[in-house]
Amino acid sequence: MSSGVPSSTAQAQAAANASGGGPSAADLDIQSTDVKTAAGVNLSSQQKVLVGSVLDLFKGQPSLKKLQLWTDEATFSDPITKAEGRKQYQAQWYGLQSAFSSIEQLHHSVTSAGNPIMLDLKSKYTVKGIGKEQTIESVVKIFTDSEGSKIVGVEDRWNGDIPEGAFAKAFRNLNSVAVPAFVGVPKTEKEDAEKRN
Repeated sequence: MSSGVPSSTAQAQAAANASGGGPSAADLDIQSTDVKTAAGVNLSSQQKVLVGSVLDLFKGQPSLKKLQLWTDEATFSDPITKAEGRKQYQAQWYGLQSAFSSIEQLHHSVTSAGNPIMLDLKSKYTVKGIGKEQTIESVVKIFTDSEGSKIVGVEDRWNGDIPEGAFAKAFRNLNSVAVPAFVGVPKTEKEDAEKRN
């Protein structure tokens, strides 16, 4: 048994457990409630809510409620996009619905419950209009505030090269500058519900 300063993972888990008073997955209409973890990884209830919301976002299922879990200054980045601030990252998540006719998550597993929370993710995307399919394997890092209650950043690291062709073009069209101009982000929960139907 060791003594001394707890690891960053232990500190993040303790902070998340202490802040367990946040909204539940049901409160936020999170669909991804069966969060899979690697052996030895234990998530607090708040971490499960955060991971479930991010899984929903990667499925193309954004909502204003889920995005309340993000700070206004949060960032999203992947190999071809860097969205900074609420206007840009909300447009990125809502933009997935415009670019892809289907998004299927083939696998996910949380590999670390620290800060960042680490997630292995494998998804199959089908480009709207042309039906081109592409599978991407990612390591996703979810950065939280010091209390472990809000997302301050998500980093999506793709394994291998950035795909070429129609799929890459669809992602490039979702860049952080153009997307907010073309993707309508709902302003109210009523608009949000109408957009999802």
